[in-house]
Amino acid sequence: MVAAKVGRNDPCPCGSGRKHKQCCAQAQTQMSRLSMFAIAGVVVAVVAALAYSFTADRGSGTRQVWDPDHGHYHTVP
Repeated sequence: MVAAKVGRNDPCPCGSGRKHKQCCAQAQTQMSRLSMFAIAGVVVAVVAALAYSFTADRGSGTRQVWDPDHGHYHTVP
């Protein structure tokens, strides 16, 4: 037996007495709060990674070389 499809204006099959569009249809289409925070977190991380990649000082042509006489690194061209 195949159940008939519930229309937006039909009574909700959960028995609440409300229309389907104002009851269970909203719950089916809304994203959970946790998933919204997860998506926002991913977007913030991507933006931060892009901002870091554009502001990182990689094009200066300098490098760090260990100097055993002084016991620390020196910046050389």
